Amino acid sequence: MNGKYNIAIGFITMGFFMLYGFLLIYLRDFAPNAVAWAESYGNGQHFESRLAHVHGNLFAFLNIVIGYLLLQFSAQLKSVKLISTLALAGLLMPLGILGELYLGLSPIFVILGALSITTAVFILGFSFFKLKK
Repeated sequence: MNGKYNIAIGFITMGFFMLYGFLLIYLRDFAPNAVAWAESYGNGQHFESRLAHVHGNLFAFLNIVIGYLLLQFSAQLKSVKLISTLALAGLLMPLGILGELYLGLSPIFVILGALSITTAVFILGFSFFKLKK
């Protein structure tokens, strides 16, 4: 993996979480229980769903940027495949939040995703410090 998959999957994931945002707008403004949904803005399912939406779009965007940088600098950077894989694994965080919310899954996916994307960002940052002109 040299960054191409990060860009492609990043855009697809962003599209998914954009659609999910439209669902959240529907639930807030148009659904039969919209008032109750809006009143629970800061807690419970509403909070978790907003957390997934925001992190899903952020991590999708990070994958697009990371993928682009890996494509542009793949010849000069070490650990390109590791960075790419870790960034993609970071998408487990927002997907894990949805899994917890709707399927009752363990939060392990959230933790693994958060650690993965954070590690990818650090490795890429240090790799750019070591980059020779």
